[in-house]
Amino acid sequence: MTWTVPRVLSIGLLVLVVPGNAPGAAELVDHAPHLDGGEMDLFWTIPFAGILLSIALFPLLAPSFWHHHFGKISAAWAAAFLVPFAVAFGFPLALYETLHTLLLEYFPFIILLMSLFTITGGLRVRTNLQGTPGFNTGLLGLGTFLASWTGTTGAAMLLIRPLLRANAWRRVKVHVVVFFIFLVANIGGSLTPLGDPPLFLGFLKGVDFFWPTRAMFLPMLVLALALLVIFYGLDRVMMGREGPPPAAAQGEPAFRLEGTINLLLLVGVVLSVLMSGVWHPGISFDVYHVHVELQNLLRDLLLLAIAGVSWWVTPAQTREANEFSWFPIIEVAKLFAGIFITIIPAIAILRAGSAGALAPIVDAVNHDGEPVDAMYFWATGILSSFLDNAPTYLVFFNTAGGDAEVLTGPLSSTLLAISAGAVFMGANTYIGNAPNFMVRAIAEERGVRMPSFFGYMAWSCVILMPLFGVLTWLFFI
Repeated sequence: MTWTVPRVLSIGLLVLVVPGNAPGAAELVDHAPHLDGGEMDLFWTIPFAGILLSIALFPLLAPSFWHHHFGKISAAWAAAFLVPFAVAFGFPLALYETLHTLLLEYFPFIILLMSLFTITGGLRVRTNLQGTPGFNTGLLGLGTFLASWTGTTGAAMLLIRPLLRANAWRRVKVHVVVFFIFLVANIGGSLTPLGDPPLFLGFLKGVDFFWPTRAMFLPMLVLALALLVIFYGLDRVMMGREGPPPAAAQGEPAFRLEGTINLLLLVGVVLSVLMSGVWHPGISFDVYHVHVELQNLLRDLLLLAIAGVSWWVTPAQTREANEFSWFPIIEVAKLFAGIFITIIPAIAILRAGSAGALAPIVDAVNHDGEPVDAMYFWATGILSSFLDNAPTYLVFFNTAGGDAEVLTGPLSSTLLAISAGAVFMGANTYIGNAPNFMVRAIAEERGVRMPSFFGYMAWSCVILMPLFGVLTWLFFI
């Protein structure tokens, strides 16, 4: 037999990809490598801390270098984790964890973001309204409402461009984008499983679709109204320093929406995501022991197809008028690839519960066998600010018993604390929720000098943390 490159690749594919219902598939799964987070100390989280510090410091200390090499820096931190991990725990486990993260978490994440980014980039809101406090507050309120039904990413990508255009005349507008991230990219997504990934995971675990609507409506309303009032007052002060807005552009409509076919495609995205959650044909493919289920594969293919249709049917001049470019999604894709890889040990340690290096945090949420709702809220929230909020939600969901019927019944206040922490506190950092970083990238591309990583956290600590304290007193004590 001649070992040609095509033959080697074909055999490799046969070894890696095995249909879940094929003979031998069960044996492969039974012998899948397993990462025990209880065997890892916090040393393994150094690369994750490194990539966060790089995102925070390089744009301040070496902006030109960062702009041209952020992808290489992200890859270097990923390698700084994977190489020692492969040496310490073996190449098979390193390969399995990498494939598991890429196939089940990163690729679905970036495909959904790319699809929404492409579709909303073909929707152009034309208006002659200027970015006054009333207009800005109204748009933030609209986005907060839409986020639970189109997802925080969909609402954020749909409205950030018209918000930036309406405020283009203003010299100081950083606060407008910061509050947009607070409300539209995070807090607004708390009322349905469509709004934010943690709630979708809860839906898959048996939580009723409209449970978040009933349980989280009042906390969300209190938080959103408080933020809108604070924003309106702040925006009035800021605009008062700049003088009156310019006259409305002649010939520009009061409101017109271009690329409306993309609204239908946006519905297609929502239906594709829902399909993957409710349709379970029981067919999967194993890629080196990693289950890739048919419904999830079909969802991702549909999302790519929908994005392709949007690119094909949207007139080029609409995207040009939107100042559409691929740079924001490329930046997010490269940076989050490193984040998803380096976050592996942090999530594994957290999942180890009382046996892991983060045991004090996990143990603090229960006292004498009873859940402490306030601790669930803050533990889930603080960890969701820096880790992926979806698996963090799942960890504490299981810590609280993992029974959806009990958690939506006798322990509904505990599930509310977990859900609110995961969704609301995703606003604390740029990486707390998927659209945060993308909104920042689009704003910076439009010339808005956004705060650094730590600068943004200063905003969230001053504004959000006191409000979270009020929520704790009102709902979780």
